[in-house]
Formats: sequence, C-alpha cells, structure tokens
Amino acid sequence: MTTVTIEKPATLDKPRRLSTRKRIGWMFAALVVANIAAWGWAFSLFNAQPLMLGTALLAWGLGLRHAVDADHIAAIDNVTRKLMQDGQRPIAVGFWFAIGHSGIVLIAAVAIALTASALAQFEAFKQVGGVVATVISAVFLFTIAAMNLVILRSVWRTFGHVRGGGVYVEEDLDLLLGNRGLLARLFRPMFRLVTRSWHMAPLGFLFGLGFDTATEVAILGLSASQAADGLSIGTILVLPILFATGMALVDTADGVVMLGAYEWAFVKPIRKLYYNITITLISAIVAIAIGGIETLALLGAKLGLTGGTWDVATALGENFNGLGFAIIGLFVLCWVLSFAIYRWKRFDEIEVVHG
Repeated sequence: MTTVTIEKPATLDKPRRLSTRKRIGWMFAALVVANIAAWGWAFSLFNAQPLMLGTALLAWGLGLRHAVDADHIAAIDNVTRKLMQDGQRPIAVGFWFAIGHSGIVLIAAVAIALTASALAQFEAFKQVGGVVATVISAVFLFTIAAMNLVILRSVWRTFGHVRGGGVYVEEDLDLLLGNRGLLARLFRPMFRLVTRSWHMAPLGFLFGLGFDTATEVAILGLSASQAADGLSIGTILVLPILFATGMALVDTADGVVMLGAYEWAFVKPIRKLYYNITITLISAIVAIAIGGIETLALLGAKLGLTGGTWDVATALGENFNGLGFAIIGLFVLCWVLSFAIYRWKRFDEIEVVHG
C-alpha cells in the first residue's frame, strides 16, 4: 500500500470567512422566515380545527424526515465534494436541490387532490385507497430503512477500522457513500454537469419524478384524503408547502454541514465518518418507527386487535398531532445524542492514518 500525504487546504482569509458566514446566515434567515410564513398560513386556515393543525404538523415533520433519505444525502454529498474539488465553497447545494424537489411534490399533490375530489363520492374507493396508500407507504419505509442499515454497517466497520489505527482511504469511503440511494446511482452521470449550486434545482426536480419515497407518498395521500373531505385546493396546498419548507431547512443544513465536513476531513476525517453514521442511522430509525406505526395501526384496524402496543399504534395512526410530534422529537433526539456521544468519546482526538 502506498502512503500519501494529504495537504491541508490554505486557510481562508478573514474577509472571505466572514462573507461565507454572512451568506449562510442570510440563507437560513430566509428559510426560517419561509417556515414561519407557512405556519402562519396554516394557523390562519386551521385555528379552529385541531385535527387539521395536527395534519399540518405531520406534513412538516415528514418534510424534515424526507430530507435525510439516502438519495438526498448522496446527491448533496456528491455535488458538494465535486464543487469543492473545483475550488468553490458551495453553501446552497442542499437548498437548490430542495427547491427543485419541492416543485414536483407540489404539482403532484394538487393533481392527486383534484383526482380525489372527483372520486370522493365513491366510498369504496376511499376505503380501498386508504389501505393501499398505507401499505405502499410502509413498504417503502422499510425498504429505505433496509438500504440505510446496509450502508450503516459498512460505514461503521470503516469507522471502527480507522478508530483502531487502520488506514483511512478517502476513495474507498467515497465509493461506499456514492452507492446510497437508487436514484442517486441512476442519475450519477448527471452530477458531472453540475458546475454551480443552482444547477441542483433541475436535478432535484428529476429526483422527485421517481416518487419512490414513503414520505412523498404520505404527503400526497394526506392531500388526497383532505380533498376528499371537501376542502378547497387552495387550502390543501398548505400541506405540501409545509412539507417543502421543512425539507428545504434540513437539506440546506445538510449541504452546509457537508461543506464543513469536507473541510474538516483534511485534518479530521473521523468527523466525516461519524457524520455519515449519524445521518444514515437517523434515516433508518425514523423510517422503521413510522413504518412500524403504520403497519401496526393497519393490522389493528383490520384484524380488530386491541391492547398495549396495538392501542398505542392505533392512537398514533389516528392522531396526526401525536405522530407529527413523535417524528420531530425522534429526529431531534437522535442528533442531540449523536453530538453528545461524539464529545464524550473524544473522537476528535483520534489520530487518523491516511492512505
């Protein structure tokens, strides 16, 4: 094995660091304002409807969770690395990816809601459609979880190898991480065409055309079910807007963190490994949790099962408010625990051997 020396990138001058921080600050300020505006819209529409507010919270929580799907992580990871190799400091890769991705979700949500409104008079259609949507959602969630667990196992083994004094090979890790997500592998040749952060918008739109993630299925199903209950299309539109603003917030944060992670990797590659372990684990845990609730609630309802776990799952399945809080709470808890473990174990002090 040939040992190579990896040079640290030149330290950014102070004006450039301040400029980058200012741009990041303005970008997140805009995202926070967008999220507040979306929630203001939701409260103005549903202030007297607690159930609809719970539905809105679930839509927003699904957007947060959807942003850590394997395809999103892989796309943002690959493009951030490419642009940095081209000498750029891309802070908006995740933001533009989310903008493009949101476009197809909004279009499809309105289209499905219109279809559901037209078929609302057919009670049998509503019942069968609800079961089919739940089954599809659960299957996709468990598929996402399985894919992430396979990747997690490999990244964890690499982490253990490096932590134990083994050689860290950047190319091997990039190859491993590049295999995350079906669409990321399918559209990988298109990553080479991205030379600016805003080029991620059309790529995000293409990723949305697959509709193969459970959270997209869930948000479209929510729009359809509410349309079938007689709400106007304009009112229903607040659900995919909440989904989009939540997703954009986390995708943008992912892009900025990846920018920092790759800058750290020249000195502390262990951070990059640990970051990928954390975000992959979060996606798997949340997917299993939501898929499990959906599956147990459906089985309980159809088979008349009661007591203990069945009652909890049924209550969460019927209470969008509780499920929304559960998603957001689990998401935040995973990040807090991950950060605490990293500091407690002093992983930053690990000396990494490059190869």
